[in-house]
Amino acid sequence: MIKKCVFCHLELEPNQKIILSNEYCMFLQLEQAQVKGGQLEGAGLIVPKIHRKTAFDLTYDEWNATYKLLQKVKEYVDEKHQPQGYNLGWNCGGVGGQHILHAHFHVIPRYDDEPLAGKGIRYMFKSGENQR
Repeated sequence: MIKKCVFCHLELEPNQKIILSNEYCMFLQLEQAQVKGGQLEGAGLIVPKIHRKTAFDLTYDEWNATYKLLQKVKEYVDEKHQPQGYNLGWNCGGVGGQHILHAHFHVIPRYDDEPLAGKGIRYMFKSGENQR
């Protein structure tokens, strides 16, 4: 456990709650994920219980547990929020957009009434603003 890690010490972020868990990982949501029509409606993170810096550091058992929990998370979010799609992903390293250095798998429900409905995670990479 890392002293100041919000995923090792959940009490450091009082607005997050464990929604589902298994032996190796947990699904966390912030309070705003419960706001109907909000930008983060239904969104959350699957996080290993043991501190792992990135997805590349997960054990085989943690990968399998993440997959198993993802199936339960989908059932939960589908029932509670009825999204029409999902974006799923890991950010690894600072350049990859990882701001908390504890591996976390984003589960982001998508809705057909969003202004960016139909735009996937590659949308920003295809943008002219992201030219190297």
